[in-house]
Amino acid sequence: MRVLGLDPGSRKTGFGVVERHGNRLRCVTHGTVAPAARLGLPQRLHTIATRIGEVIESTHPDAIVVEEAFYHESVRSTLVLGHVRGALLVAAVERCAAIAEYSPREIKLSVTGSGGAAKEQVAFMVRRLLDLPETLAPDAADALAAAVCHLNRVRFSAPARAASAAASRLEALLATRRAR
Repeated sequence: MRVLGLDPGSRKTGFGVVERHGNRLRCVTHGTVAPAARLGLPQRLHTIATRIGEVIESTHPDAIVVEEAFYHESVRSTLVLGHVRGALLVAAVERCAAIAEYSPREIKLSVTGSGGAAKEQVAFMVRRLLDLPETLAPDAADALAAAVCHLNRVRFSAPARAASAAASRLEALLATRRAR
């Protein structure tokens, strides 16, 4: 399975593509989209959506994870982040991608074991999990962490869903036999 993680930001949006083969995770690509600071918000949103659309088209992810908005003290910052998330969601939907969303706390917990982990801890664990030798840009590290989080959730929830489906089938079979 191949997952594109996105860490929204109006100045820098991080992206990272991770593949799972059995128990092995592999980083396909990562980076940041940083529109020119002189651009207005609509132009920055267009740049971000266009570039992420290109990443989606070139990497063909099975799923796209967009980090949920966190509430900032500045209402304006939260609103701008919402605009960026919207542009990313539109780029994903336009390309018919499955979309998942996780809170920053869920992502940190999945990658480091602590929902309150510092950015440095997240970057360190992402480098370890993906066996990356180079230092990562913070936004790219967060995006890769989002992708890893989704791969962990899918991996661990699939057996539970299968067990639940099997239990439902068994229950239906027993109910049918009792009815006879």
